[in-house]
Amino acid sequence: MSYRQVMGRPKQFDEDTAIAQAVQVFWTNGYAGSSPADLAGAAGIGKGSLYHAFGSKRELFGRALDAYQRAAAELSEEFLAGPGTAKERIRAYLVMLVDADFAAPVRRGCFAVNTALELGGRDAEATASVRRQTELSAGLLAARIERGKLEGDVPASVDAAAQARFLMTALAGLRVMARAYDREAVLEVVDTTVDAVFGA
Repeated sequence: MSYRQVMGRPKQFDEDTAIAQAVQVFWTNGYAGSSPADLAGAAGIGKGSLYHAFGSKRELFGRALDAYQRAAAELSEEFLAGPGTAKERIRAYLVMLVDADFAAPVRRGCFAVNTALELGGRDAEATASVRRQTELSAGLLAARIERGKLEGDVPASVDAAAQARFLMTALAGLRVMARAYDREAVLEVVDTTVDAVFGA
């Protein structure tokens, strides 16, 4: 699907690029705060092309959220597979995500967490999408904790699934906290969270 007809003239159109640009707009402005003109402008196309390709702003939002979630899962899986103990790796993972928030030009937190705050409970599709991502990320954290149990750096008695859910809850709070607090305050919470899971 490389070409779209816009006002009778062929226009090259790359959906993946348009979705990637839409991720940035929705992530920064939220669903309600992103206008079709914003989305079309970011993609470098006309509003007519945008609607012809995706049908509606809501459909494009769903595609953007899915793309964000795939990228986040790939990053998480790769990062958590790195060397070190479970505690070291998971702490580094939390710090990496917090630092990404502080490094961005605008502190916008996590796209999925922002979506949960804006649409959770009111938009069934968005709510289910965020839940899928949360469960996937929790699964990756649980797997890393289980690996730690096998390697002997996590006690065998630790409930990996329960601790992973706790970490995901803490992480959502950290991403929101990073929008208003300074880095040092957020990292204190990172350390408290990791100590609660693995011990000081």
